[in-house]
Amino acid sequence: MTKTMSRLTVRLPETLHQQLTHLAESEGISLNQYIVYALTRQVVLAYTVQATPIESVDQQQQAFQTLLKELGQASSIAAQSVLDQRETVQPEPELSPEIIALFQERIRAASHP
Repeated sequence: MTKTMSRLTVRLPETLHQQLTHLAESEGISLNQYIVYALTRQVVLAYTVQATPIESVDQQQQAFQTLLKELGQASSIAAQSVLDQRETVQPEPELSPEIIALFQERIRAASHP
């Protein structure tokens, strides 16, 4: 299997170029190899799911519960008033009447457990 390679010309500030050259030399690889490595590492990090520490999850849940208590509850009349004011939009063409009915039923079931 052959890998397809692309060529990219990039203008770098001289100091960044020197730093990259130094890092590549310290790794014993070419500047090109080092830049490909660095970019690949950055892309992988951007798409890697990081586990959230349980302490952070607990703090977020506690903050959420505190916020809910501070907000209180809206009366059913106030909630209905807000719902009555919302904008009605047409569903996407891909959504058949059957799918819409299924969604509506799930919403009703979730609203009235």
